[in-house]
Amino acid sequence: MRRPSSSAIVVSPLEWHSSRTGRFLTILLLGAVVASWRLAEIRPLALVQAEALGNLWDFASGMFPPAHSLDFLKTVGRPILATVQMALLGTVLAALLGLPLGLLATNRLFFAGPLHDMAQRALLPWLLARLPYMLARLVLNFLRSIPELVWALLFVRALGLGAAPGVMALAVSYGGMLGKVYADILEAVPHAPLEALQSTGASRVQMVLYGWLPQVWPNILAYTLYRWECALRAATLMGFVGAGGIGQQIELSMRMFDYHEAVSLILIIFALSAIVEWLGDTLRRSML
Repeated sequence: MRRPSSSAIVVSPLEWHSSRTGRFLTILLLGAVVASWRLAEIRPLALVQAEALGNLWDFASGMFPPAHSLDFLKTVGRPILATVQMALLGTVLAALLGLPLGLLATNRLFFAGPLHDMAQRALLPWLLARLPYMLARLVLNFLRSIPELVWALLFVRALGLGAAPGVMALAVSYGGMLGKVYADILEAVPHAPLEALQSTGASRVQMVLYGWLPQVWPNILAYTLYRWECALRAATLMGFVGAGGIGQQIELSMRMFDYHEAVSLILIIFALSAIVEWLGDTLRRSML
């Protein structure tokens, strides 16, 4: 049998450098995981100690049977409705905020791709073409860098207790997230359909309406509906900072050690999440 030549197993310096870099980053990542484990004082065996098991048993035994009285259901009816409203309205406002910011944060709209003539080299036109893009990216980074719970605290101080601060918090925080994803989706559009329309003499508006947006609409719709599901869970947390909804009822039940009410509310949240997921899938299939 012929032995392989030495040239077939020689690793180029670039590949060797990349391999060393990968090993270094892997070791660095593992070291960070170990250090984080120690700093966070993770002790899985603490869950099986006698005291922890006793506390878990007290909590679990207090959860059953779940509260299901008519008075209880009447009490939580309005908070449940407020949570659903927060999630829906917050997502709609977030999409209305994120879509224009996402368009402004798309480089192909202002200075890149077949929609533009790249022959201009003057400094001032170059800066002016990129200014809306850079400002929109900066605004999106700011909006999504602050968690929705922090936004909720700020709006609670400004607007008072109730569902309105939760809606505004979701709209601002999720608007930044949606705008960033919208921009990434818009920038990933293939050039070929746009160039084909350009070759037929189509205007920039026609290229955007018939060659650009139809390609991104399914992804934009799918991600927006996914964020609607996330907004329902986030709206639940808003109650813990005074923004109303079912989260506030969970906090009150846990504080009063009414675990049977808490588990009922958790089951209600699970049912709402399943319903929202089903509605989102149905809406997506009907609109695509």
